[in-house]
Amino acid sequence: MCNKARVPILSFSATSPSLISTQNLYFYRIAQNECAQAHAISALVQAFEWREVVPIFIEDMYSEEVISCITRSLQEADVRVSYQAAIPQSPVDYQIVQELHKLNNLTTRVFVVHMSPIVGSRLFAIAREIGMMRKGYIWIVTTEVTNKLASLNSSITDALQGVVGVGAYFPKSTEFQDFRVRLKLKSQQEDPTIIGSELNVYCLWAYDSVTALAMAVENAGIKEFDFQNTSTGSRNTTDFEMLGVSLSGPQLGDSLVETKFRGLSGDFSLVDSEINSSIFQIINVFGDGKRVVGFWTPKSGLTRRLDSTKTHTGTNTYSTSKSNLGPIIWPGDSSSAPEGWDLPANRKILRIGVPLKIGSFSEFVKVDYGHGMGGTIVSGYCIDLFQAVLQALPYPVSYEFLPSPLRDYDNLTSSYYDDLIQQVYLGTIDAAVGDITITAQRSLHVDFTLPFTGNEATFIVPTKQENKKDPWIFIKPLTWELWVTSFCFFVFIGFVVWVLEHGVNKESRVPPSHQVDTSLWFSLSTLVFSQWERIHSKLARFVVIIWVFMGLILTQSYTASLTTLLTVEHLRPTVTNINQLIQNGEFVGFQYGSFTLEFLIRMGFDENKLRAYKTAEECDRLLTMGSRNGGIAAAFDETPYLKVLLSRYCSKYTTIGPAIQTQGFAFAFQRNSPFVPDFSRAILNLTERDEDMKAIEDKWFMNKSFCPQPSSVDASYSLDLDSFRGLFVLSGIASSSALIIYAAAFLYRRGREFMQFYSNDSLWKSVCIMLTIIKQKGNRIHAQEQIHVSAENVS
Repeated sequence: MCNKARVPILSFSATSPSLISTQNLYFYRIAQNECAQAHAISALVQAFEWREVVPIFIEDMYSEEVISCITRSLQEADVRVSYQAAIPQSPVDYQIVQELHKLNNLTTRVFVVHMSPIVGSRLFAIAREIGMMRKGYIWIVTTEVTNKLASLNSSITDALQGVVGVGAYFPKSTEFQDFRVRLKLKSQQEDPTIIGSELNVYCLWAYDSVTALAMAVENAGIKEFDFQNTSTGSRNTTDFEMLGVSLSGPQLGDSLVETKFRGLSGDFSLVDSEINSSIFQIINVFGDGKRVVGFWTPKSGLTRRLDSTKTHTGTNTYSTSKSNLGPIIWPGDSSSAPEGWDLPANRKILRIGVPLKIGSFSEFVKVDYGHGMGGTIVSGYCIDLFQAVLQALPYPVSYEFLPSPLRDYDNLTSSYYDDLIQQVYLGTIDAAVGDITITAQRSLHVDFTLPFTGNEATFIVPTKQENKKDPWIFIKPLTWELWVTSFCFFVFIGFVVWVLEHGVNKESRVPPSHQVDTSLWFSLSTLVFSQWERIHSKLARFVVIIWVFMGLILTQSYTASLTTLLTVEHLRPTVTNINQLIQNGEFVGFQYGSFTLEFLIRMGFDENKLRAYKTAEECDRLLTMGSRNGGIAAAFDETPYLKVLLSRYCSKYTTIGPAIQTQGFAFAFQRNSPFVPDFSRAILNLTERDEDMKAIEDKWFMNKSFCPQPSSVDASYSLDLDSFRGLFVLSGIASSSALIIYAAAFLYRRGREFMQFYSNDSLWKSVCIMLTIIKQKGNRIHAQEQIHVSAENVS
């Protein structure tokens, strides 16, 4: 009608999001779009870290649109909407009771209610009767109820005790107070029976709408409202074609858009033909009325007080912290914020499934039956850790263990642990606790907590004893580079000592045939400290000291390496790599019901070559039998199980191959379970306390550490040249320096004679002549000593 007649229509109650002003040129909304509150509700849910919400609404088109906006905003904040409760438009009490009982059987305790105050009051009254308005429940109402709280009677307010709501904000200005007094006086004059009349935001929007219209007419200067009749047909007054076209309508519409003033509901201005009002107040129903506990703005998020400067300039950062809200009294007169979830009313005990594997790695989970009056006892490393996590939770949790027995499968591809996960997914049990590894496939059906163990999977193979009667084992402690380098230094040190001692030591002046072996014998005997030759030259003594120090380190290292080879090296794995297992067609074992079967098939192993074992003892028996005698050549399992196996059979087995990283053990819960974040945080706190984790591990794995593993490579125990490079460099510098000093001293004494030879012959020939002179000098000294000795004998 407004588009046909070109007459502006101002609505102060059209809050439905389906009424889009931009599609109707002459329609102006002087009220908040109900979708605008979606982000305020989402911020309120985020502030208290509630992770799941259930909307309750009247089943009509308008309510569904609002709930759609709220749901979308919650999902953007990573809040799950698992269920939507739709109430019929004209419900009877049993329909409301039936829906509330259905909600009470859910785990979530956060409900967002969007309906009229009349139906809402009935909903809350019935919720109070069936015990859903007590401590632990959270009720959030939308503007549909909150904006009309002031005009509701006390009986309705009593049913809303502890409810939190989001309502339109309007300032309590002086103009508002004056208007409130004048309206109250006028109402009593017209009807003396009226005791009091409270204003709600719809009244203010109505008053501002009339004010805006009056100002727009005055600003446009319109004196008369003329219409042009465009109809040429029937004169029937009910005919739509009888509507005339306003000649001043477009001018009035333009004037409305430009109208701006300070109204009772706040600053009045139109943006896209809608009122520009996006501030909401967070209220708490308590006592006889409501309490404002905070505000929400698009720029700042939740805030305790409004600062007009920051609100308009946007200098504040967006916040969803509950510290920005005042104290809230929740249902049940509780001042502490509820968790937002609880076990269903018909099931207050958490059903925990545990794997029942009799005799199969009982260190992790152990189930004992028939212990007197105590019944079934569940224990083990995983159970103790689960109970420690429960103690770290901020709230108590009642639980019962339900052992799930291991059944025989028709084929190896069926996994016992996958069957346990399936029970959690189907709701037969609430959670699964035990040595359950996180896998991608399992995470599609359940939610895992953070892992409480680091994990990897690898192969374990038997070891064999290496033959100790190797005749060349004495060579293996040193690499061939170190042997060659050591021999070269033997020769070099012998030559240096011979040069330095030749002129002063009579023992160096033996026939030439004996001088070479004497020099080598001297340098070699110093390594074992068995030399008896005396050293006369000071330079030679310096060289020998360095050489003896080097020899001490070299011989001691050789002894230690040889000892290691003789005592450790004889243990070798029977298989050195995974490809050898595949190429030889060896049988490989895996733990029954474990996910490791999938990894083996993915590696390329033939499924017919895979054998399952249930216990550590059975795995030992299969490995001892060997692949050709009905056993296995290797077993593939996770580190915690291998730790137990190696601790029992320390010297029989070793690990080979690259370790495959897995996600570790964790607790499994139903999808979107509220327990998962709290358990994960408790696991983090527990693992950070090393003393607590160590106490649990020592209880079940005391002295069950990995044995020292043998190496399959000889060179791993061989000493190389790099280990002694510094010693060789030091000895070489000392020896070379001694030779240079000796040569410099010699040239200083016999320099003229050497220059004489050098001027007549080549350098090499001159050096040879000088060596001959040195030798002759040594022979003369030796002859003189012999004459002196003979004279002494004669006398």
